[in-house]
Amino acid sequence: MTDVTHWLRAKAHGFNHLSNEEVDAISDFSLLWALFESRLLNSEGSSRAICDLVDGWQKDGTLDATSLDPELGYFRQRYFDSGAFTDHFGHLHLRRNDQEPLVRAVVDGSDNDPRNRVAAVLIIIFRYRNNLFHGVKWQYQLAGQLGNFATANAALMKMLDRHGALLEG
Repeated sequence: MTDVTHWLRAKAHGFNHLSNEEVDAISDFSLLWALFESRLLNSEGSSRAICDLVDGWQKDGTLDATSLDPELGYFRQRYFDSGAFTDHFGHLHLRRNDQEPLVRAVVDGSDNDPRNRVAAVLIIIFRYRNNLFHGVKWQYQLAGQLGNFATANAALMKMLDRHGALLEG
């Protein structure tokens, strides 16, 4: 356990209830998101930048939406159930610029366009980033987030492997 993790377990309410696996998934997410934003979004993370990135992949024929099918399946199960959006969907705190109609249509399955599927997955992950780094997830003491961060991490690694120019810079 690092000094920081030890300090958080002692000082941050609820953190001491997280498993090591949860702590690792959250820590890994922080590093993966920073790398993704640096390498693929030119350090300008936003839903618009994500859509522009995905449009570029579509244009150059490297989109590969099927590679994110497991992650999309997780998000659809978490955020849409029995014909309705779950309470979890509201906790994404989608903002005006976050392409909410697109995300809703992909999550409820009414839009299966490959470009939109990839964009929606990455926008949901972007919301995890904002909710973690701006403190919203701390309101829940980060409880119940293992699946979210493990899924986000898997998607980010896939996109970095495929598009990330990891040997550069």
